[in-house]
Amino acid sequence: MHPSIVSDHPGECPICGMKLVKLDEPGAKAATSERKILFYRSPMDPRQTSPGPAKDSMGMDYLPVYEEDAAGHSEVDGLANVELDPTRQQLIGLRTAVIERGPVGGNFRTVGTVGVDETRVRRINVKVPGYVERVFVDFVGKPVRKGQPLFALYSPEVLAAENEFLTASRAQSESLVSAARRKLELWDVPEAELQRLEKEGTVSRAITFVSPVNGVVTRKDLVEGTRLEVGAMPYDVVDLSTLWVLADVYETELRFVSPGVPAQLTLNAFPGRLFSGKVLFVDPLLDPKTRTARVRLSFANTAGELKPEMFGEVVVERPARDVLRVPSDALIRSGTEDVVFVARGEGRFEPRRVTLGEVGRDFTEVVDGLSVGDAVVTRANFLIDSESRLRASLSRLSTPTGPKGTSADASMPAGHEMTP
Repeated sequence: MHPSIVSDHPGECPICGMKLVKLDEPGAKAATSERKILFYRSPMDPRQTSPGPAKDSMGMDYLPVYEEDAAGHSEVDGLANVELDPTRQQLIGLRTAVIERGPVGGNFRTVGTVGVDETRVRRINVKVPGYVERVFVDFVGKPVRKGQPLFALYSPEVLAAENEFLTASRAQSESLVSAARRKLELWDVPEAELQRLEKEGTVSRAITFVSPVNGVVTRKDLVEGTRLEVGAMPYDVVDLSTLWVLADVYETELRFVSPGVPAQLTLNAFPGRLFSGKVLFVDPLLDPKTRTARVRLSFANTAGELKPEMFGEVVVERPARDVLRVPSDALIRSGTEDVVFVARGEGRFEPRRVTLGEVGRDFTEVVDGLSVGDAVVTRANFLIDSESRLRASLSRLSTPTGPKGTSADASMPAGHEMTP
């Protein structure tokens, strides 16, 4: 039943308990004629070999090393086929899984930082010189509404332009009225002030400037009495109803990211909460140091819960693909090649090089090297890998040299230790 079990005296098979068959019997010849034994090896210390059947110091029988096993017969350099009886498989906890098609990929995660939407930043500037007579918004961080007063400015130029407007109105010259009104509009004089000027017919000492948008004041650079020159920018107002999240995506995942792809944001500040958004922009340039590209995602912030500089996790959503897949636990990755061990039946395991595609959490796409129905080792595969490398090394040390196919160490006594 188990041709690998050989003894120089009658006995029972340690695996199935059946009596051992003599080599000169027809059944034994049929079982062994197809495979040629090169030498025997200690089951506890593979470095101890013998040209014929022997026992180690514990009384265990040496295991035969067949010509095909010593030669390797493997497409992977440095690895050889491995043969393990069921007892040894059970001892090392060996498990296999069948290759099949299934979903791989789907969502992937990265980290992101909440930032200001740069398209919603408004900088308040002054187009005429003047003096600040009153400040209505007097600290940074104060929320403002569109049309809310920010500061009052006394400007001789604005005062003169208003007088021109009134003079043209009294003269009933439409062209002069239109030109004077246009000048005031270009200086950002509020529409409410122009309507008051037309209705009351009196000029104002100070013009009140208002916020052009809803938002939060993020910069304030004036106090009462400050003289503002042309081009001065006393306020920055930012609309925080929509924010950006800046995330770095590795180049291997960039093909799955494009504008419009949905995403989810989780923050330590709100455990269990999910904020929904979408990819807005993918940087066309790659960072050569981190091998990532910056991605901007847009998230609504109507409740004002998101704050710039918050740190969180971004989950980019994408559909999984149905592909040929292998359990990730089955892979042995050396950095230069990816190898799995395929179960060939009767306790034989063959190393096989595979080409991988997309990597998922539990499964990895197989592009080449495996087929549907192949069984691969998923547990104890690193022990199988060690055994395979050892057998490949022994095959290089045991090239047959004698006329009867004995190994190079055939002259050593039983139990002698090989030294490479």
